[in-house]
Amino acid sequence: MKNALILHGTNNDSQKNWFQWLSGELQKRGFKTWVPDLPGADCPNPKIYNEFLLNSQWDFNSGSLIVGHSSGAVEILNLLQHLPDNVSINTAILVGAFMDDLGAGELRHLFDEEFNFEKLKTKAQRFIFIHSDNDPYCPLEHAEYLSEKLGAELIVVPGEAHFSISTAGDKYKEFPLLIELISQFYSNSSMK
Repeated sequence: MKNALILHGTNNDSQKNWFQWLSGELQKRGFKTWVPDLPGADCPNPKIYNEFLLNSQWDFNSGSLIVGHSSGAVEILNLLQHLPDNVSINTAILVGAFMDDLGAGELRHLFDEEFNFEKLKTKAQRFIFIHSDNDPYCPLEHAEYLSEKLGAELIVVPGEAHFSISTAGDKYKEFPLLIELISQFYSNSSMK
């Protein structure tokens, strides 16, 4: 079954930015969606996040899509690494991802466990990174490194900061590029 999990970033929640818009657009296209408020999002902790997500009864399967923004993108990697051995998803889209704590103490737990990139490659049919060339928080080099390690596609969108209302304005109440990309990976008949 097609479903989509959408993960927000640090000091954020499910109601901000483009998260509810994306959920609605995907529902129109036949996806079951979930945009949870991640517990303790002021200090993201993958152990807490994974326990919350993996105990939620959410059906992670070969039709699943996971989209994450900022620390929510990093959580995708942590989450996939902890899926049961026989479970993999269709597509992971990481928006504004990063590979270390960026000097911010509240992000330190995101990297308590090293990423096993070889294992991660088996957990999704495809990984897509979306990054801006002027992200004020997350250097482009981080997305380049992660995408190279995962053999992923990297889409660099010029001048879009952190793909958020706070850094790029109200246009990020929506994010049409995501629907364009997702429609490429799910059959056209199932995206109408």
